[in-house]
Amino acid sequence: MLPFDLSPRQEDRAIAVSGLLGGLLLIAFGAYERSDHIPGWLVALPLLATAVLELFRRSRPVLTASLGGLVFVGTVFAGSLVATMLMYTDLLYAAVLYGTPRMSRVLHLTGIGSTVVLATLAMLYGSVSSGLLVAVLCALIFLGPVWTADLVRKHRDQAETERLRAEQTALLAEFDRRGAVVAERARMARELHDVVANHLSAIAIHATGAQSLARRQDRDPADPLLAAMTVIRENSVQGLTEMRRMIGLLRAGDQEPFAAPRLEALDSLLAQAATSGRSAGLDFDLVQDGSAGELSAPVELAAYRIVQESLTNALKHAAPGSVRVRLAYGEQEVAIAVESPYRPGEGRSLPGARAGLVGMAERAGLLGGSFTAGPEEGRWRVRATLPREPRTKGTS
Repeated sequence: MLPFDLSPRQEDRAIAVSGLLGGLLLIAFGAYERSDHIPGWLVALPLLATAVLELFRRSRPVLTASLGGLVFVGTVFAGSLVATMLMYTDLLYAAVLYGTPRMSRVLHLTGIGSTVVLATLAMLYGSVSSGLLVAVLCALIFLGPVWTADLVRKHRDQAETERLRAEQTALLAEFDRRGAVVAERARMARELHDVVANHLSAIAIHATGAQSLARRQDRDPADPLLAAMTVIRENSVQGLTEMRRMIGLLRAGDQEPFAAPRLEALDSLLAQAATSGRSAGLDFDLVQDGSAGELSAPVELAAYRIVQESLTNALKHAAPGSVRVRLAYGEQEVAIAVESPYRPGEGRSLPGARAGLVGMAERAGLLGGSFTAGPEEGRWRVRATLPREPRTKGTS
């Protein structure tokens, strides 16, 4: 990286211009191989070609590395120039860093093959010392930048995976926070309705009864007791009205709206998990048996959350291998099974690491379903069964 705040395109241009100017300066002073027999303009041609390829090192890494190899062969015959060789090593570095994993493997194999072949030829037609020198130089040119870029890419992919895991953990924490807020508001609404509202209703009823009794006793309308009963009744009725309005707000109107996820989005959920788990050696597979049909919103939401939490746990704790998700839609229930490679021992202590299984069991239990999770035959298995129609506890 350059010590300037440049865009990627500007950075590529800066590398190309710097290499070109540095190479021209070396040519001007004759600082290249066989400068007494090879004219400078012939050495400048591979230099110019390599500088042009540097402009596309990030956008076309495979093409630039392939053409750069041909230019490198040309510069060996035209007169080796340090600037051209350095720019070629940068093209190899960029091909591994910005190219495909397959390109990295190809460059590793070709680099090792070129080093072995050239060092062997140097030993056969020269000496052992010259062969060793050629092997070291070839390793620096062909393998050094490839190994370095491969290491940088692994660290970059690992950092991206950790970032995605952190975002997913934060998202789950946000869902848990919203669930806690909704549960607390529901509890407050029940308490207000069952306790405070009942007391206010009782006060209003007794105040009305006291007024009726006073009228039957022909009390003076100016009696302070009747005035007090009137004030008590009016305030209790007004308080009861306000209380009911607050209960309505707590139950429905004062929550942040968000779209509930659907089981139709499981493909997208698994695609995200596959992207996050690729560097950890995980692949994901989804199988759905039967027809989902019309599922009630609580059942569909619980099924989605159980699959989501299972995938998150697999990303955190599973050993490399295949993670299989299966949903079986029956006439009376929905069966969920998630299997992942089991890694014995404690998982990472991420936020919410122990709350996931409890939350999944709670979701299934609230709907009248069942939930189990644990290691079995070398794999971690999560199984949940949800009724198509939610059954609260105590119902048959």
